[in-house]
Amino acid sequence: MLSKNDIIQLNITSLTSDGDGVARTGEGIVVFVPNTAVGDVIDARVLKVKKNVAYARVEEILAPSPDRIEPDCPVSRQCGGCVFRHISYEAELAAKRQKVVDCVTRIGKLNGELVKNIIPSKNIDGYRNKAMIPVGLDKNGEVIMGFYARHSHRIVPCRNCRLSPEIFNRIADDFYHFISHRPQTVYTPQNRGGIRHLYLRYAESTGDVMVCIVAGKRHFEDDLILYDSLKEKHPQIKSMVVNINPDDTNVILGKKCYTVYGEDCITDTLCGLRFDIAPRSFYQVNRAQAERLYGVAKDYAQLTGQETLIDLYCGTGTIGLSMASGCKRLIGVEIIPEAIENANANAQRNGISNARFICADATEAVAKLKGEGITPDVIIVDPPRKGLTPELIDTIAQMDPDRVVYVSCDPATLARDLKIFIEKNYSVKEITPVDLFPRTSHVESVVIMSRNNA
Repeated sequence: MLSKNDIIQLNITSLTSDGDGVARTGEGIVVFVPNTAVGDVIDARVLKVKKNVAYARVEEILAPSPDRIEPDCPVSRQCGGCVFRHISYEAELAAKRQKVVDCVTRIGKLNGELVKNIIPSKNIDGYRNKAMIPVGLDKNGEVIMGFYARHSHRIVPCRNCRLSPEIFNRIADDFYHFISHRPQTVYTPQNRGGIRHLYLRYAESTGDVMVCIVAGKRHFEDDLILYDSLKEKHPQIKSMVVNINPDDTNVILGKKCYTVYGEDCITDTLCGLRFDIAPRSFYQVNRAQAERLYGVAKDYAQLTGQETLIDLYCGTGTIGLSMASGCKRLIGVEIIPEAIENANANAQRNGISNARFICADATEAVAKLKGEGITPDVIIVDPPRKGLTPELIDTIAQMDPDRVVYVSCDPATLARDLKIFIEKNYSVKEITPVDLFPRTSHVESVVIMSRNNA
């Protein structure tokens, strides 16, 4: 039996959905080891042992995998973001496609050949147009900024993230040098009015930047000096906002925002349409790759200009509005009121007159539309990670659309839902993975389903 702190030799044979290496001991115990690659032969230190599984860390790489590369980030092993920075991008893409294949075959009982080649990202560094950087104090009372370690709220110091555009790193560095001399401005359980996060947004098409400071109260020590300093050093900053969150919670943003400089939002273009980006607005973090994702979804929708298209979980309307010119009528559904306000504003801003947006739970809204006699030709769903409810899938099937396009951020819940759609007389025709988040474990997928008697 294994014990904590044992040193064991392992051969890494596969990866988990989170990117950890998987090996088996001679006794058949499965061992999970982060920061490893398929083909690695390692000495590992056992950290935790359960009945049939164990968790370990790399002590020494005895024989490196052909996929292994030298990490180009000094904190990649500690930070919870980039789980694939130690392997080639080609190996990462293969692992992500395999993740989708494994889920749809094991959970969905589908043929893995339905999964097409993954669409790679044009950029694997500097692609994020959004960064939320936590601020805290270390055990010595000194200011630290960076990113949370995996599965924890321990901040790993980092002000130069390779996933962020260079302007973010420069602003973060200047912000840190300002507050490092003012630890009393940082949020603690005893100082609930302090600064909690530096939140940055970037409009790639214009180069405009929004700086949002998340704090427990509107004003903090020398706040005007900070604003003036950042504005002077970084003319790309077009908006500065303070978001108020005094609550002891894991939720980053509070409900109130105050604009302290410039506009309330910045504007970017996506799929040829203009979208305003406010602090609380949803917007894809990899703009160029989002356009490719939406392009696949549009191809799968097979619009001719005569269709009624329903876009469930529409958010601020980005997917549906990118297809509005190709259909007769667009109906978007979203439960968040602010998102619906943004969707309506986005439609008006882009001169789109054939769109209607409904603020409601997806299941209730689809039942309501069915009661109105609306018969959609195509339904697009882009649910959160937990996927769809069986009730919603049943209602969608009762509306009898010719095609259902499913955009998913979680292959496991996607596979589960596809199995239910098949039971409701739909066939899965094709699945295309899209890499929106290089170097992380996340992968998006787009699926086209058609009604069997269509």
